[in-house]
Amino acid sequence: MGDHKEQPLRVGAAVRRRRRALELTLAVVARRSGLSVPFLSQVENERARPSRPSLERIADALGTTAVELLAAADPACSVDVLRAVDETVEPGRAVVRPLVRGHHQLHAMEFIGDHDEGREFQHRNDELMYVVEGAVEVEAEGRAHRLGRGDTLYLSGGVRHRWRATVPDTRVIVVAVSDHVEAVEDPARRRR
Repeated sequence: MGDHKEQPLRVGAAVRRRRRALELTLAVVARRSGLSVPFLSQVENERARPSRPSLERIADALGTTAVELLAAADPACSVDVLRAVDETVEPGRAVVRPLVRGHHQLHAMEFIGDHDEGREFQHRNDELMYVVEGAVEVEAEGRAHRLGRGDTLYLSGGVRHRWRATVPDTRVIVVAVSDHVEAVEDPARRRR
């Protein structure tokens, strides 16, 4: 039973996140690091594993260290169990429980109780809402949607929405593609 330390790390995802956060192109990173654009692209796509000296050159080009990039890397394969909690929620209260630990491509939360958010949400990527128990009302793109037990609502990235529980003992699961994931269609692929 290997723990996280024994698993190979996907450092490419960390390199890409860091480069995009700095709004740098692969060409700029290549020039700063002395490594080729195709090699850097393979690193980011997990098709090439950089040697330690190469990783240090990439880190320098990104204004960070190899240690920091490795710390931000995703495990190549991870299995994580989050146990259920017996959540008895007082009337008028709401509890939000994360269903995924750490920094991953999927983000999932369970909302329990009288969730009545006044604020509007707008996520960069796609999102799925599933009503486990109770009922909710979702306002999206100027239309109201009433959802009951077992109903799902899919929202594509960029859709503004707000929602509230209309029954006290409501439980809702929201699964979304994390904001750091570039979930947009590649324009180059569309032209072919």
